[in-house]
Amino acid sequence: MNHFSAWKNILIFAVVAIGAFIAVPNIFGEDPALQVSRDSGSAMSKLEYNQVSLILDEEKVEYSRIYEQDGRAMILFNRVDDQLRASDLLHESLGKAYVIALTLAPRTPDWMRAIGLRPMSLGLDLRGGVHFLFEVDIEGAVEQRLKQYESDFDKLLRKNRIKRKTRLVKDEVRITLGDANDADQAEDLLRDADADIDLSRRTESGSVIIVARMTEDQVKQRRDFAIQQNTVTLRNRVNELGVAEPLVQRQGLDRIVVQLPGVQDPAQAERILGATATLEFRLVCAGENALEAERRGRAPIGCELYTDRTGNPVLLKRRTIVSGDQLVDATSGFSQGSPAVFVRLDSKGSREMLETTKNNLQKPMAVVFVEQKRDLVERNGEMVEVNREEKEVINVATIQGVFSSNFQITGLDVLEARDLSLLLRAGALAAPIYKVEGRMIGPSLGQDNIDKGIRAIIIGLGLVAVFMVIYYRSFGLVADLALMTNLVLVVALLSMLQASLTLPGIAGIVLTVGMAVDSNVLIFERIREELRNGNSPQASIHAGYQKALSTIADANITTLIAAIVLFVFGTGPIKGFAVTLSLGILTSMFTAIIGTRAIINFVYGKRNLERLSI
Repeated sequence: MNHFSAWKNILIFAVVAIGAFIAVPNIFGEDPALQVSRDSGSAMSKLEYNQVSLILDEEKVEYSRIYEQDGRAMILFNRVDDQLRASDLLHESLGKAYVIALTLAPRTPDWMRAIGLRPMSLGLDLRGGVHFLFEVDIEGAVEQRLKQYESDFDKLLRKNRIKRKTRLVKDEVRITLGDANDADQAEDLLRDADADIDLSRRTESGSVIIVARMTEDQVKQRRDFAIQQNTVTLRNRVNELGVAEPLVQRQGLDRIVVQLPGVQDPAQAERILGATATLEFRLVCAGENALEAERRGRAPIGCELYTDRTGNPVLLKRRTIVSGDQLVDATSGFSQGSPAVFVRLDSKGSREMLETTKNNLQKPMAVVFVEQKRDLVERNGEMVEVNREEKEVINVATIQGVFSSNFQITGLDVLEARDLSLLLRAGALAAPIYKVEGRMIGPSLGQDNIDKGIRAIIIGLGLVAVFMVIYYRSFGLVADLALMTNLVLVVALLSMLQASLTLPGIAGIVLTVGMAVDSNVLIFERIREELRNGNSPQASIHAGYQKALSTIADANITTLIAAIVLFVFGTGPIKGFAVTLSLGILTSMFTAIIGTRAIINFVYGKRNLERLSI
């Protein structure tokens, strides 16, 4: 009756043993460390690793070990003072070509790291991480919208065969008509395209000019949209980076805070989050001399002067065929042995690309990489920040056939292809952003609060264990053993999933300690009741586990539903609490129902009992 078959016992033992093995890396702790990587993100060479160690050895900076990890140098120290001294020394010696980041590195043995075993990921409040503060160029968002109006209006009037010259002047789009008789038709077309736009008409030098301006409400909506869209885009980029439990939220009028707990690659995080890069597809101005245009310092009418990656001039048409915000998916890979980005356009972009390629077969088309940067310059004796747009032609290819939604981009190296596909997949920024502040931060709650959280788990576990032994005797010891196993399995799952443990997460574990024993209390009380009814000890054990199962399942499932709701609708710390609570519920059902039953079956299952120590 109270006997598990051999395969069940082996399975239970295997689960516990594997869980304990996965949890082992957490006992080694962490050391202060430095992460040295190239600013470009490419892998460091063996010579560069040797240079790093040589610099530290020459200055007699003590470090425990240095090793390569994903193309970066990881240097572990025994003391924080040595870590800070080494950081200053490497910053001075290596210069801006390298990123030197303060971090914490686990002391996990090399053979464990080689098979993928890692300790739990700690949250920003326990471990620290990277903190960024970005400023959104909300005026740039308005300018982007005006440029879109300029392009759309010019395209609309061209389709309706209205002669015009469209240009953007400060905060207004000016459309100079070739024929004054087209003014009414042009205004009607523009109002149909956007009913809210503010249109006015004036005459200069005998020509009729239609002036389009954004209303105050449109400007306000565009600014709010820029903040909201950039917040969403940054969240998407964080998700692509694979950071657990990040914080991405608006701060004030035009700023966004990003906190990445326990991030392992701050260099890549800064490169990806702060990137304002996007793409534009334009036709090449065939028949024009780009070298002559560069010499004169101006481009022919309808063209713009760019440079490619080798510094050679390229003349492209002013009209943009498709821009980065019309890309819906992008993946990096290889095409004919060269790195490439495979992109897919939305419906509007597909139509534009289809029409362009159909009408321009055997003509060259260029891909322009657009990036917003901010420079510090001196003006009137003061240092001020000036926004700058940098455009570079990364690829020019002849249109060999008609295509629309799917095509590829070449002319990149492996790292650029990977980062560009990530940026395009996460979405384009609605406005340029600039890093105002970026720093590695330590545990905000302090080591004292971390110790208090761990102490709370130990005290809670101890009190529950003592109560169970006093009240349920030998059965209480079995419950205590299951409780310890439950904690080990929770730690193993957190280590395997790399879900960040925060202080609220510790609270979830403390709550799990109390809840885990509830199931055993229900089972043991049911066994006592069966004994009082005159049943034999073996029958009472069987009935206790069988009849209490439905009650235990109901109680744990309802709590699990509440935890899932907290995870879905909560943010930050609430998610951390929900994760540990959910994992604790699942492991406690295994240890309290199956684990304790296996132990009790092993101890009492094959014995003729007259009484139970319960």
